[in-house]
Amino acid sequence: MTALSVNLNKIALLRNSRDGDNPSVIDFANMAIESGADGLTVHPRPDQRHIRVSDVYDLSTFVNTIKKENPAIEFNIEGNPFAPALKDYPGLLKLISDTLPEQATLVPDANDQLTSDHGFDLTKDGERLAPIINEIKSQGIRCCLFMDPDLTQIELAHKLGIDRIELYTGPYAASYATSQTDLDACLKNYREATEYAIKLGIGVNAGHDLNLNNLAQFLTIGNISEVSIGHALTVDALLNGYKRTILDYSKLCKDQ
Repeated sequence: MTALSVNLNKIALLRNSRDGDNPSVIDFANMAIESGADGLTVHPRPDQRHIRVSDVYDLSTFVNTIKKENPAIEFNIEGNPFAPALKDYPGLLKLISDTLPEQATLVPDANDQLTSDHGFDLTKDGERLAPIINEIKSQGIRCCLFMDPDLTQIELAHKLGIDRIELYTGPYAASYATSQTDLDACLKNYREATEYAIKLGIGVNAGHDLNLNNLAQFLTIGNISEVSIGHALTVDALLNGYKRTILDYSKLCKDQ
């Protein structure tokens, strides 16, 4: 079975376009859990363009509360461990140590990057990551690295003592929309990477551009512990719920 962790960044982005707290990140977190999600993911960035620092603390409190009845629910904080602390942003490691999520996923995204689009190159970043990984694990937190399906890189992750990797699935999603030949080769690559990681004792998560159309086929590779989905899930919610909402508003207007 693969766990679903719902990424709440896009809910926060919509909220931030107006003053106030609508839509409420906590309300949507609660709806996600009530609808069957196994966990919640946030990716705070220094510019706080979507998830704010306050959201991280509020969601941590929310998860700790619901864990009293559902102890399997997990909180996953992801982000760039090298991003500098700013006046209103204490840094990823401070957020992690303050809230003690079940999982911390380290991602090599630049501050001005639109979204995560590649995994770590551990030949360059491994030495800097080693003490960070050790610090996170010493707090009893599962540590995960955002990675490409590259066997050499996965072996380096193993040497760093990582608990899990999250495979960047952008290339898979792109190949799914192009040709069957590309898709078959891409799935083979991800399957081999997953099998190699499992052989080394590393758990495997996956995420990025997975959606209702391509998720099932990706999961046929097996041994995926968790998928983290936010953007596509939010878009699907808009598509599947938009018509019903328009009908409800229209009825209210016509009834007056």
